[in-house]
Amino acid sequence: MDIGTAKPSAAERARVPHHLVDLVDPDQRYSAGQFRADAIRIISAILERNRIPLLVGGTMLYYRTLARGLDELPAAHPGVRAAIEADAARLGWPALHAQLREIDPEAARRIMPNDAQRIQRALEVYRIAGKPLSALLGHPENRALPFALRGACLTPDRAELHRRIEQRFDDMLRDGLVDELRRLRERFSLRPDMPSMRAVGYRQVWCLLEGRVDAATMRARAIAATRQLAKRQITWLRSFPDLARLDGAGAEDAARRLFHSFL
Repeated sequence: MDIGTAKPSAAERARVPHHLVDLVDPDQRYSAGQFRADAIRIISAILERNRIPLLVGGTMLYYRTLARGLDELPAAHPGVRAAIEADAARLGWPALHAQLREIDPEAARRIMPNDAQRIQRALEVYRIAGKPLSALLGHPENRALPFALRGACLTPDRAELHRRIEQRFDDMLRDGLVDELRRLRERFSLRPDMPSMRAVGYRQVWCLLEGRVDAATMRARAIAATRQLAKRQITWLRSFPDLARLDGAGAEDAARRLFHSFL
């Protein structure tokens, strides 16, 4: 999954060491808890070499898990997940989102009606624990880190953000995103409900390869979904008041000054 994840190129990875890339195959699961353990291990090793590690990306759930610890949630249960997926196949994810709204209105407000992965997890937690997901969040364990974190976020102008999202997806299409997914489907036993295939971009291209949409519709849906994702990520960023905000105009210079302040 190189193109659709905007993975750093081989040349970039040769020039600057990258970590926690290509850890699992697309048909395997990888949790925020696993990321926290892996990140702490790698960061500690880098600091022991008197280097400064940079965590770069937009997956704020993973950043929150690293910074604030793990919420005390039940582990995934294959049988419960299978039952929820069967309900979704029969009723549709919007109907399951309506069920979630009845049992956990707070979680339902945060989760989009078509966000199958998060709807499934919220319902799974409720069926296993007997309590709403929102009642279990905010009580992290294993909070302490063996190092200090300093964070910054980019806050570009919305029109500029939308322009970049559109350009980025067009670049992915030009670089061969459709063929990449076609090859992945040939190599791995993938299903559209797997976390890797629910990712924005891959999910829409999957529908194209299945013949359910044409290329223009696929592109429009992928760009719209990416904008929705960016909006949710911006909401996540607001929950971290200690992050330095770097606006679009002077972001490069501000980032350079911030980095040098770490030294």
